[in-house]
Amino acid sequence: MHEFSDKAILTELGVFVKAKRLEQNKTQQQLADMAGVNRSTIVQIENGSGSTIISFIQVLRALDQLHLFATFQIKPVVSPLLLAKQALGKRKRARSKAQSSSNKPQSNW
Repeated sequence: MHEFSDKAILTELGVFVKAKRLEQNKTQQQLADMAGVNRSTIVQIENGSGSTIISFIQVLRALDQLHLFATFQIKPVVSPLLLAKQALGKRKRARSKAQSSSNKPQSNW
């Protein structure tokens, strides 16, 4: 994909949307109604002439293809050293609370 021009990438996205639409046996108008966009927006996307990212997301949502954006999610990475430090700070035993001197019975000695 790195060697593709921006226009070529838009064309590939359009081919993908059209293939998924036809796979689901939907017309451009049906997809547009489901996505909440104009049919001309679907035509623009499928022709690779561009659209807004919001429109593209709406179309992918209507095609049930939002999972494609999973690669954009940033997952936190915890280092093994940090995990080891956190494990050292965990309690390993419970200790009974020290009784205060006011709760002890007085000695008669």
